[in-house]
Amino acid sequence: MSMKLYSTGIKSILDKWPGKKYFGIYRFLPLFFMLGAALEFSMINWKVGETNFYRTYKRRQAKNIVEKELHSEL
Repeated sequence: MSMKLYSTGIKSILDKWPGKKYFGIYRFLPLFFMLGAALEFSMINWKVGETNFYRTYKRRQAKNIVEKELHSEL
């Protein structure tokens, strides 16, 4: 007795996605590209208070550089 690892509803939606004959599994690449672009856009432009992802990343990177410089001087 095998376990069912997928939903028939999801399988039918995936089968209806165009390009199966020519591109196979790679037909989903544009979808993932757009999802990645949307994530990147949200990380750049959406702010919580005065902070967004990149401002936090830059601050942490600057802190690491300063700590590395101080550690190398000692």
